[in-house]
Amino acid sequence: MGVSSLRRGLALLLVLLALPVVAGAETLRVGVTGGPHAAILEQVAALAAREGLTIKVVEFDDYQLPNAALAQGDLDANSFQHQPFLDEQIRAHGYPLAVIGRTVVFPIGLYSKRIRSLDALGRGDKVAIPADPTNGGRVLLLLEAQGLIRLRPGVGIAATPFDVIDNPRGLKLVELPAAQLPRALDDVAVAAINSNYALEVGLVPHRDALVLESADSPYANVIAVRAAERDRPALAQLVRFYHAPEIRRFITEHYGASVVPAW
Repeated sequence: MGVSSLRRGLALLLVLLALPVVAGAETLRVGVTGGPHAAILEQVAALAAREGLTIKVVEFDDYQLPNAALAQGDLDANSFQHQPFLDEQIRAHGYPLAVIGRTVVFPIGLYSKRIRSLDALGRGDKVAIPADPTNGGRVLLLLEAQGLIRLRPGVGIAATPFDVIDNPRGLKLVELPAAQLPRALDDVAVAAINSNYALEVGLVPHRDALVLESADSPYANVIAVRAAERDRPALAQLVRFYHAPEIRRFITEHYGASVVPAW
């Protein structure tokens, strides 16, 4: 190799070494449930792609699967659950997961095709609630706040139907997987539906719910990762892109008060 060629080679090497290392060298597989979680993350992925980070959105139709997939290494992160649900999953399954950022709040609501007010609930009417522990307790607290039932004192979010100590209308509490609750509206008087699933079937929570949790609900959704990788630079990039002004604007313009940014 001649001197001039050697100089050109060294110059090219120096240029390459000076180039910034971007997160785009990696592809992140991020699990979500369908509806707004998926739609928002698609926007995040598009924003991240402009700076070289590839985000592959992986959809699930069940709340139990994304954490298992993350724990066993099939995902790099997930974005579908609130903090109390994640805490319960960690207690129940020992998943080595951690939170790296907050996303949105989906206020849970009570919906009906049969009645226009909870005052119209009859004796023995069926009320469908989520079968998972944290969202089930969340709905029981909402029913208690509406004066429909009374729970054992101090039980809080851990409440189950067995903790109902007063049920003056004899309401029948039917536990179903959260994703099935919109379809249950034809068979029950009232169904408690998370806003992400309500929006997926064309319901507008702040318009159609008989009762809706307030927007300051403590059930903010989170981005979860394996605890051992919580400091991975590409995952910090994921949070940065999710928290971008463009994503907040997309959420507000597309979902109004039905989905609330939590950062």
